[in-house]
Amino acid sequence: MSARPLPMFALLRWPVISAGFRIPKGRLTTVFPLGATVAFRTILSGKNTEEKDDRINKTIDKDVSKVVHNFNVEDLGSKVAFCRCWKSKKFPYCDGSHGLHNRMTGDNVGPLIIIKKA
Repeated sequence: MSARPLPMFALLRWPVISAGFRIPKGRLTTVFPLGATVAFRTILSGKNTEEKDDRINKTIDKDVSKVVHNFNVEDLGSKVAFCRCWKSKKFPYCDGSHGLHNRMTGDNVGPLIIIKKA
């Protein structure tokens, strides 16, 4: 029974690799581009995951380990909006930057609004 080549090796004359994984010199021009492509794509896929920046906060208080703000409820006005998209120039208060963020990313984030009851 003869072995059938895999579809990716259909253009190569069978057998490409003989016993002991020796490749005849004449076949190197066929096998090398395939091996180089696989190696290059493997390197790129690893590089993409290493450089991917999944952080939400990219600019605010980067010199501290955790961004925390405390407010006394009595000191707040009758209504205050806090940013939840991390894009506000007035952070921690909302300046409406989430609107552009939502249009650009398809996200649906909005502010945290606190209203003081009379």
